[in-house]
Amino acid sequence: MTSNKPLPPCSILLLAGGRGQRMGGQDKGLVEWQGEPLIAHLHRQARAMSDDLIISCNRNLERYALYADQLVHDDEGDFPGPLAGIRAGLKAARHAYLLVLPCDVPQIDSSLLDSMRETASLHPDKPLMVRHGEHWEPLLCVIPRALTGTFEQAWSEGERSPGRIMRRLHAVALQCPANDPRLANLNTPELLAAHKGVSD
Repeated sequence: MTSNKPLPPCSILLLAGGRGQRMGGQDKGLVEWQGEPLIAHLHRQARAMSDDLIISCNRNLERYALYADQLVHDDEGDFPGPLAGIRAGLKAARHAYLLVLPCDVPQIDSSLLDSMRETASLHPDKPLMVRHGEHWEPLLCVIPRALTGTFEQAWSEGERSPGRIMRRLHAVALQCPANDPRLANLNTPELLAAHKGVSD
């Protein structure tokens, strides 16, 4: 699927605004893995791909500011979920596409991010979601900023699932192998510990 056509620029949104329930209420993006906060691992992969790196966070803003060009936060209190962060990211994005990543996938690599951008650029009117096996990953996605109004309308109608909105919009799937290690969600202390030795 490689082409010589340059990829359109994209904004990148790192989602770090959750309550961190599975982490005992800790701010998940700042939990350490292999000696660095989770957000630092994502920042390392995303930084070179965009001049518009956005982090959605609701606390510890001064620490997250070190890793972002812009910070956004939910416009409603009490951690309303990832769709709130995606809405804020779409409104703040400076480019036509917003690539979204959750902060708990530190093993993501540049080849997967390149594939997401390249596949999305072939379907400029539709969102893209990563899929592994039969499982969609709605927080690993690329959303055309032109769809901001559609997301706002869905929110105002009570929808809180980004995956449902994107499936209704006939999202394109970027298919990855089942159990792709790059997509491992390290969202509990046990999972972080189990993956400690992967690249030590």
